Amino acid sequence: MSSTIESVLTESRVFPPAPDFVRQANISGMDAYRAMCAEAERDFEGFWAKHARAELLWHKPFTRTLDESAAPFYKWFDDGELNASYNCLDRHLATQPSKVAIIFEADDGAVTTITYKELYHDVCRFANALKAHGIAAGDRVLVYMPMSIQAVVAMQACARIGATHSVVFGGFSAKSIQERIVDAGAVAVITADGQFRGGREIPLKPVVDEALAMGDCDGIKTVFVWKRTGSAVPMKAGRDVWWHDAVAGQADTCEPTWVGAEHPLFILYTSGSTGKPKGVQHATGGYLLQAILTMKWTFDYKPTDVFWCTADVGWVTGHTYIAYGPLACGATEVMFEGVPTYPDAGRFWKMIQDHKVTVFYTAPTAIRSLIKAGGDLPKKYDLTQLRILGTVGEPINPEAWMWYYETVGGARCPIVDTWWQTETGGHMITPLPGATPLKPGSCTFPLPGIIAEIVDETGHAVEFGKGGILVIKRPWPGMIRTIWGDPDRFRKSYYPEDFQGKYYLAGDGASRDLEGYIRIMGRIDDVLNVSGHRLGTMEIESALVANPLVAEAAVVGRPDDLTGEAVCAFVVLKQARPAGPDAEKIAKELRDWVAREIGPIAKPKDIRFGENLPKTRSGKIMRRLLRSIAKGEEIKQDTSTLENPAILDQLKQVS
Repeated sequence: MSSTIESVLTESRVFPPAPDFVRQANISGMDAYRAMCAEAERDFEGFWAKHARAELLWHKPFTRTLDESAAPFYKWFDDGELNASYNCLDRHLATQPSKVAIIFEADDGAVTTITYKELYHDVCRFANALKAHGIAAGDRVLVYMPMSIQAVVAMQACARIGATHSVVFGGFSAKSIQERIVDAGAVAVITADGQFRGGREIPLKPVVDEALAMGDCDGIKTVFVWKRTGSAVPMKAGRDVWWHDAVAGQADTCEPTWVGAEHPLFILYTSGSTGKPKGVQHATGGYLLQAILTMKWTFDYKPTDVFWCTADVGWVTGHTYIAYGPLACGATEVMFEGVPTYPDAGRFWKMIQDHKVTVFYTAPTAIRSLIKAGGDLPKKYDLTQLRILGTVGEPINPEAWMWYYETVGGARCPIVDTWWQTETGGHMITPLPGATPLKPGSCTFPLPGIIAEIVDETGHAVEFGKGGILVIKRPWPGMIRTIWGDPDRFRKSYYPEDFQGKYYLAGDGASRDLEGYIRIMGRIDDVLNVSGHRLGTMEIESALVANPLVAEAAVVGRPDDLTGEAVCAFVVLKQARPAGPDAEKIAKELRDWVAREIGPIAKPKDIRFGENLPKTRSGKIMRRLLRSIAKGEEIKQDTSTLENPAILDQLKQVS
């Protein structure tokens, strides 16, 4: 990567917040934003300590804000004690027990609501059930659940007793589950018989059974199964227990287990550029603080809001902006089991209308698919309750931004285009709806207290108008604490020696225009962003090579109108290079294989067969050439170092 990246995309359209919105905003106007940034720069620790005392309920108050002695293994508020579930539920029992916490809409349209008091009792009953099965503070519990109130109950119940949860997206394969069980050392699994998505029933418990049969899962003593679909599933005596049986007779109160602020709240696995998934570990206190503050700052949370984040709880967005942030703020939120295009592409807009959603947070992938499925559909619904729109998961291109702003938001709702990661815990760079003039496609400026910079390969800041590597220069409360069981990988991945181990390396390239607006330009490593999901190329390559037909594989990304980035695989078989129907047949077999090994999201969109891969004489695969081929670009790079230049023509043919 060169020391700077030239930014070729310019955006001159600017949308200032409406004066009425500014007047009511939690952060009102750019002067207020700049004052908060200045306060954080003047007294960094004091800034965060003030907010931690104001926003969190402490069982034992902290006296130390930030411990940098073992950097980059930073500790926040580490001598304080609290409980995440207590901060999300108990705090509301005296003030708003009857307020609706979650409005759940099932795939078939059935609606269930639960109040804060009801949610508290459900969490306590399940927490007691976990304890009755020997699960204690410090244990790891894997959660493989459909989008449901019960998924939130499971996460909150783990937090209540000090157990560390690890949620796995309900579309991942048995192998993915098994790998995570082994890596985390989990003692229990919480799952369901199945789930409904787009009118189809998708099994979950059988996938868990398959994972546990793969071996090395002897640590799993209990599998809790929530009955969602009612389909028959095998139950192993002595290990498997139905959720309803587990909670029967349990008390509806459960004293929270008080834990240190640095106690691991959860492990969430994210793809890395090597084959093994990374267990991103977050701590209780700092993570919860960032979840609360970003609800109030980014989403301008008001007690009258109906908040809807469309993410799955299997991703970090579903952790921070479904399971923890909204509940800690006492919000009413919407959860949805299904998909945005079932029974038709008006589903999201109908739900916004029916549930009177005021703040709507979704992914650019969903926006693009809904534009394609019916760009005028939002106009058929009453969306006048909306006051803020948000995007998450990847940069949103300016034209999709404009459609979202005009067609969905009626040109009156600010769009908060949020940049953050599994590792950051919450928003880092984002517009503030009552302060920031918006530029389509730009995540604008860092939040107060977040010290971000765009640097070259030597760690020096690049000038405005140029691009480079996005780094965070100071620690922040919601940050990753380590990679579970692999501190060396944590240090090398995020605090590399290239920057003297001082700066957090986000892994994204970014540019800043002459006015300081930041635009994310994509990954600087080999991690693909497909529909907002980060997928390691090495994981997909490893899955392909595990197929007995495959000798070698290389995976790159190419731009895709629908998913943002599409997986393109270049494959060398152990047999002769196939053509015609044979090539199509093997390509389908390999796509299905990857879906089983990793999950459907990782299926290659393009598979190209070659007798070899383009390599240097030293055997290094020239991925930059493969990226050009995948994009359909004319190859202008130097190919003189290639051992086999004729192979490039073969690889241009798609199966």
